[in-house]
Amino acid sequence: MSVTLLGASEIRRLAAELDVTPTKKLGQNFVVDANTVRRIVQIARVTERDRVVEVGPGLGSLTLAILEAGASVTAVEIDHRLAARLPETATAHGVADGALTVVDADALRVTELPGDPRVLVANLPYNVSVPVLLHLLEHFPNLERGVVMVQSEVGERLAAPPGSKVYGAPSVKAAWYGRWRLAGMVSRQVFWPVPNVDSVLVAFERDAQPRGSDDDRRAVFAIVDAAFQQRRKMLRQALAAVLGGSAADASAILTEAGVAPTARGEELGIDEFERIAAALRKAEPGSVGIASLDG
Repeated sequence: MSVTLLGASEIRRLAAELDVTPTKKLGQNFVVDANTVRRIVQIARVTERDRVVEVGPGLGSLTLAILEAGASVTAVEIDHRLAARLPETATAHGVADGALTVVDADALRVTELPGDPRVLVANLPYNVSVPVLLHLLEHFPNLERGVVMVQSEVGERLAAPPGSKVYGAPSVKAAWYGRWRLAGMVSRQVFWPVPNVDSVLVAFERDAQPRGSDDDRRAVFAIVDAAFQQRRKMLRQALAAVLGGSAADASAILTEAGVAPTARGEELGIDEFERIAAALRKAEPGSVGIASLDG
């Protein structure tokens, strides 16, 4: 028996049966178009050799499309009703035993997953998409690539290059892990209920070699946060608090890192932020400044 996908009428019937009303709080908008979920799976290059993690499977539209491609899926679902029903839906649609594992949990709290998934494919809730992505990339270093559907504003930010109007802290933090690109628009009409925002697909490929340790990442991210909290200010002012306490201290460290003290955070890529953190460690090993970055 081959895997069959959910249709719009069945999705509504399932939701009514489970007394599930899509909520803004959980950022729920269910995809009701089979062509859209198959397109996501195709862009993600999912094959029968892949173990995929899906966050927020909901009623199972995208889940079944991933399983249709022959992959196995670990689905993380925060809504207990949806998590309990998904295996039954999968079986009814021709999914073989063992192909789907459902984890009833908050994706922001998950630090272990069965099956060691290497690919992320998800329709991420709009309100937590960036935190979920960064959490998964931090805790699951074996995640090699993925495609996520997110609000267009979020997707553009994730894929933005330095100097772009939408470039910000999420852009830099995402770049710590690898390369990101916009992979297509998604019509509002494929969702139920129809959202009041546009959606995009964002694809990523993790770098083969990690940039640094967890301590390195925390130090870099603290500098990134400081730079974009006051993004209109020059870096010598915006980073004064984390680079020694004064604009003069910050200027010296920025100069050591090869970064102009008069630059602004939006002009810098991940490499420059990494150099700033390295220059700070060199200037103040074991100092209060380093401790505050790591904490």
